[in-house]
Amino acid sequence: MPLALVALAVTAFAIGTTEFAAMGLLPQVADSLDVSIPQAGWLISAYAIGVVIGAPLLTALAAGRPRKAVLVALAGLFATGNLLCALAPDFWSLAAARLVTGLPHGAFFGAGAVAAAELVAPQRRARAVAVMFSGLTVANIVGVPVATLLGQHLGWRATMLVVVVIGAAGTLAIARLVPQLPSPAQSGLRHELRTFRDGQLWLALATVVFGCGGFFACYSYIAPLLTEVSGYATGSVTLVLALFGVGMTIGNVLGGFAADRALRPTVCVAFLLLAATLALFAVTARTEWSAAVTVVLVGMFGFAIVPAVQTLVMQKARSAPTLASATVQGAFNLANAQGAYFGGLALDAGLGWTSPTLVGAGLAASGAVIAVIAWAADRRPRHRPVPGATELPAASPVPGGRAPVPDGGPCTGAGLPG
Repeated sequence: MPLALVALAVTAFAIGTTEFAAMGLLPQVADSLDVSIPQAGWLISAYAIGVVIGAPLLTALAAGRPRKAVLVALAGLFATGNLLCALAPDFWSLAAARLVTGLPHGAFFGAGAVAAAELVAPQRRARAVAVMFSGLTVANIVGVPVATLLGQHLGWRATMLVVVVIGAAGTLAIARLVPQLPSPAQSGLRHELRTFRDGQLWLALATVVFGCGGFFACYSYIAPLLTEVSGYATGSVTLVLALFGVGMTIGNVLGGFAADRALRPTVCVAFLLLAATLALFAVTARTEWSAAVTVVLVGMFGFAIVPAVQTLVMQKARSAPTLASATVQGAFNLANAQGAYFGGLALDAGLGWTSPTLVGAGLAASGAVIAVIAWAADRRPRHRPVPGATELPAASPVPGGRAPVPDGGPCTGAGLPG
């Protein structure tokens, strides 16, 4: 495994820690800045808005520039944003700093996924993407619990400063370990935007927005589910949530290996298994041990989708994958907002604490349906013969070489299985 992938994973670890640790630090932030906990929750929304805005904007600004320089700049902006958070004098300054911190999130993972794929052989690209995203999953096992504990004892600003140090270390590691990667032969914003003419790319993004919303419908309300239904004490919830991180890490690895062997089936099967597990969670949540096992499975199947979908998008974007890859991160944040919204509607309707898991099962099933439709459409011949037309004979082999391969087949992108 190239050390450059480790450098990318370190920065991903810092990003995952600062994104998810904010949820556990809301009481400390609210007390420190004299705001209510619901108002402090706007800090999570501010970060998500930053991701949605920054993914296409920063990727567009970086189009045509050397990928290594872009990664260093994005990692540095992330570290700077966390420093602004740690130094923020009031709530609104902190909210603005959180928005700035979210700006490089999508662009970094978009450019990082493309860089990771370029560092290895074509048949190992999904696994390389999974290695980078492992920093995000490990953050949920180690980074978030430690950051929450640190914030509870030393204050939330101390947590932000620690993330600054990790982010700075990731920036230096990228500058030192990631090689200079060649820019695409065709580059620039106009060239990147052309990839969005492909209907398959839009289907892949729709799969993320709707299907992954199922995961977030469950994750957004997991704490009250565990305390009110499963019977966990409040102090034990953090340990159970770490099991989500364990499941995410396992799923990330398995999803990467499976996607390198059968990309489309991996996406479809992962969504189906996620839907089934979320539906089952409404029953298994009744006891502590079965709830804990199901939490691992939800994290595993939910994150097995990530390297597969990211690789699929890069495949469909072909020669200009950076903007499309970054847009996936915006799609994940839209899935986050959608899942939390529909799960909240179920709770407001008085359907009980297990209702978000059933909502999530429906959303994940819709993702599976879209994935199957996209797969079926991708397998159809792209050029149908005109009735009555004479079929041309097959091209003769090139003297001294192999016969030319017809263009336009369903698996022509990026050398990946489709």
